[in-house]
Amino acid sequence: MAKAPKYLVIDGYTKEARDQLVSGGASTAADLYCRMLLRCSPPGAECEVLFPSDKGTSFPTDQELARYNGIAWTGCSLCVNDCHTPEVAGQIDLVRRAYRAKVPSFGSCWAAQIAVVAAGGQVQPNPNGREMGLARKIELTPAGRAHPLYEGKASVFEGFTSHDDAITLLPPGAVVLSRNAWTQVQSVAVTHQGGTFWGLQYHPEYDLHEMARLTFCRIPKLIKHGFFRDEASALRHVEDLETLHSDPQRKDIAWRLGIDADVMNEDVRCCEVRNWVKRLVLPSMGQ
Repeated sequence: MAKAPKYLVIDGYTKEARDQLVSGGASTAADLYCRMLLRCSPPGAECEVLFPSDKGTSFPTDQELARYNGIAWTGCSLCVNDCHTPEVAGQIDLVRRAYRAKVPSFGSCWAAQIAVVAAGGQVQPNPNGREMGLARKIELTPAGRAHPLYEGKASVFEGFTSHDDAITLLPPGAVVLSRNAWTQVQSVAVTHQGGTFWGLQYHPEYDLHEMARLTFCRIPKLIKHGFFRDEASALRHVEDLETLHSDPQRKDIAWRLGIDADVMNEDVRCCEVRNWVKRLVLPSMGQ
C-alpha cells in the first residue's frame, strides 16, 4: 500500500485575526487548507498545523521540517514588508529553511509573496489598489501553459482573491506562471537552494460561503476602498454569495455577479492543488 503524505500547514494569521474571522462566521485559514489538502490527496493523508504568529510557538527544527512530505502556507492578514516584526521575520526565515530542507511547498496569496521575498524578491502595495472578490481573466503565461501546476486548467480563468500587496520583483529562479490586468504576478514557481515553492496570489481554498464570510468580516475596509457604497449594499452582496452557495442553480445571481464554474466547481478551482500533490509531493515520496 502506498504511503499517504503528511503535510505541515502554516497559518500565519495572528490569534486576534483568526478570532475575528471566526466571529464573522468564517473558517480559519488553517482549517480551509487542511480540508482542501485532504480532499486533493490520497486516502490517509494527514495535516499538522503551525501558528507561527502566536507567542511561544515552537518552530520545527530543520530535521523536523524534512520529515514532512509537503508544506502548505495559507493566506495571512500581515504585510510581508513588516519584516522587522517577529511575526513576519519568523515566517520568512521558516520559508528559507523549507527551501533548504527541499520539502515541496505550496500556498495562496501571502504564501506567494513570502516565497518570493525569502528567495530575494520584492513585494509592494499593488499600484492598482486592492483586488477583492474575484480575480478576473487570469491568463497563463507561456511558461504557465507548459508548467505542471496548470495541467488540465484553462488558459484563462478566474479565482477568489483578497489582497493589497503584489509581487513586484522576482528573485533568481522564479518564473511568472499567470497574470491579469490588475496583478502582474498571479502565480509563481520559485526554485531556491534546491527547494521548490508553487505560489498562487488567488485562493483555491475558498468557496462562495467562505468568500461571503470573509467579505462580511471586511465590510468597513471594503466600504472605505469603494467596493460598496454602504453597509446595506455590502450585506446584500454577502447574502447573494450565501444564497448561490446554498443553491448553485440560481442562474440569476450567478449571472448578475459574473460567477461561473471557475470558482463554483471544486474540481476546476482546486486543479492546481491536485497537480502540486501529483507532480511534487507524491514523487518526492517515491510514488
